[in-house]
Amino acid sequence: MPECVYQAAPPPHDMTTITVHILAFGPAAERLGGRHHTKDVQQGTTAGALAVSLGLEDWLGMGMALAINGERVERDNVLDDGVELALLPPVSGG
Repeated sequence: MPECVYQAAPPPHDMTTITVHILAFGPAAERLGGRHHTKDVQQGTTAGALAVSLGLEDWLGMGMALAINGERVERDNVLDDGVELALLPPVSGG
């Protein structure tokens, strides 16, 4: 399965970048064009900020859950280098 790589503009020299592996499900995967992605972000980036940078702010407002390395986290959780961030949109049914 091809992997998408997103790269932001180079950070200022005093900022360190980290690599985050993204695993998207359902509509989030559709919006991002696949389930597996990698993105370089500035150290100190939160899970929520990364989701917003991917254009998923509306899903956050509808209850999209975020998980780091398999554990659910809040939007303000700071990401570490090499972690997997799962994007879990809410599920509806009837």
